[in-house]
Amino acid sequence: MVVPMPEVPTPPPADAGLEVRTHFVRGRNVLLARVDCRDLFVDYYLHLGAQRMQPSAAADARFKRALAALVLHGASRPRNELTAWTINFQQPRLNLFLVADNETGAVAGRSFEEHVKELPENLFYADVVRGGQPKRRSTVTFAGDDPLVAVEKFYAQSEQRLGRFFQLGEEEFALVTEHPDCDLAWLRGLTADQVARLDGAETLALLERRIVRWHCGCNQARLLEVLAPAMRQDPAGLFADEPKLEVRCPRCGARHILTREAMEAFVAATAGPR
Repeated sequence: MVVPMPEVPTPPPADAGLEVRTHFVRGRNVLLARVDCRDLFVDYYLHLGAQRMQPSAAADARFKRALAALVLHGASRPRNELTAWTINFQQPRLNLFLVADNETGAVAGRSFEEHVKELPENLFYADVVRGGQPKRRSTVTFAGDDPLVAVEKFYAQSEQRLGRFFQLGEEEFALVTEHPDCDLAWLRGLTADQVARLDGAETLALLERRIVRWHCGCNQARLLEVLAPAMRQDPAGLFADEPKLEVRCPRCGARHILTREAMEAFVAATAGPR
């Protein structure tokens, strides 16, 4: 399942989040992005607890690695870019959905372990919107169960440049990406230990500091808009005999309660001319 590309979320508080730094490595012509995801993972777990979501250990581990990769990828991209990834695994079947808004620094996502379609191989989807341009989609296949491998395949095939991800500690990750005139042999041979010591071994020029935080921005108004077509077509099928229903945000899994009265009022207010 591919979750629809989200609209731009409401900006989160400006004083919250973690810092992601990017550097240019002189002489090697690569970009280095590093992040310690400890605080971001805490916010992710607080979100899971608040929404009473309990992903399996395997889904949780893969989601955190994918989230770290998206944070690093986003930090190396233009500030007016909105990115959504859907990563499909077949063994065991699992979908990960993640979204990052570089303008606000907001990241969010969730895992899907039920009703995952059986496919011939793993798939990685990347949807990107930059400024007011049309959405662009890339799709690549990949092998194995590591999200970092999936994203590296995306770099090689869709970005058409080498990008390598490294786990430097329990919650610390790095991304090193090829730039023009890159020392490719050095980049291909790079190890996690070498990346951890780059400050002393190479000349690094700080490019940017960006703030990233867990934030979806989903709300009742947005979900009313999403469900309005179903309400217009089959209200009995949507609500049955219940006065309200619980809806989970497709982007982050947050629980929202929608009443039939609110849904009817929204549909009436947004009805076109007769």
